[in-house]
Amino acid sequence: MGEDLPFGLLISCLQNASVAVVLCGFLGLIGLGVLASYILILLVAHTPRRETDSERTYQTITKDGKTTPALPLPDTYSSGKAEVALSVVVPAYNESERLPDMLAEAVTFLHDEYGPNKKEINGNANGTGATTGWEILIVDDGSTDSTAGVALNWARSQIHLRDIKEGDIRVCVLEKNRGKGGAVAHGMRHVRGEYAVFADADGASKFSDVKSLLQELRSVEDDGFGIAVGSRAHMVTTDAVVKRTTLTLNHQRSFIRNFLMHSFHTLLKTFGIRHIHDTQCGFKLFSRAAIRDIFPFMHTEGWIFDIEILLLAGYLSVPVVEVPITWHEVTGTKMRLVQDSIRMAWDLGVVRLGYIWGVYRVGLGGPSKKRR
Repeated sequence: MGEDLPFGLLISCLQNASVAVVLCGFLGLIGLGVLASYILILLVAHTPRRETDSERTYQTITKDGKTTPALPLPDTYSSGKAEVALSVVVPAYNESERLPDMLAEAVTFLHDEYGPNKKEINGNANGTGATTGWEILIVDDGSTDSTAGVALNWARSQIHLRDIKEGDIRVCVLEKNRGKGGAVAHGMRHVRGEYAVFADADGASKFSDVKSLLQELRSVEDDGFGIAVGSRAHMVTTDAVVKRTTLTLNHQRSFIRNFLMHSFHTLLKTFGIRHIHDTQCGFKLFSRAAIRDIFPFMHTEGWIFDIEILLLAGYLSVPVVEVPITWHEVTGTKMRLVQDSIRMAWDLGVVRLGYIWGVYRVGLGGPSKKRR
């Protein structure tokens, strides 16, 4: 009986207390919970590190095959008219083996579509920007191998073939690893294109699909703002994928990746992202206006950065279109499926609450008619 006395006193007190007192206590507990959540988000919020002086520079190969000294990168946020039709940002961490094949495929397409002999308008939906020209900006994300050197040597091998010219392939080296999101954001800050696409260094996406991305982006572009998201969602249940998953370990891994993608997308729905079926595909195209109004406000530098892009696009009313692309499994991924999936779920919660509580700031950009 004595053990039940404290509990009985609590029940008695609640019965004798007024409704107002109970309600105030309940609201007080909610308030404490909200305050604790806000303080927690302040403590764990992502804060991108500042660029160093060397990270604002790049190297390229001259027409006589020499490596240039460090040259200053342009600033997309403050520069005016685009200089080329399309920029390609390639985040690369220890990609010395896979990068050359990706570059070969990309340059073949870029030379054919945006080379000096191409007369039709490629780069600007309204016909007022750059009509030809391209660049690839490789962001070496603090690699411990020879990624930067391999990229420059590959460019040197192409200079004498006249497939590329000086400045078409630029290599920027980050002093310390920032994560894929940080490398992409850094590259987007320093592009010269009217449009810019980021593409993984593994070459898993068919690069010529950028043509479909550009076509679909133009169809939804609003006052110069638009994003086209490459998607593998249509491939998840195809016979080709299902059959391959039973053959080798790599294909089993494809099955696991597809399962995690579905699970992650279910989680995304609870956080308000319902219209994009594949948020994590490393193949996304941006108009120059969208770059200027989204990337300065990015916080996340890890795998979840794609989600923050889509959240910001939603807040700013920037049109986003999902485009099916061709994709294939490539060995050598840097992602640890289980560990990084858990980290992504945590980061997703931090990012979402960061915007809900106002810890993360949203700019005033977006289509001009939305601001009037």
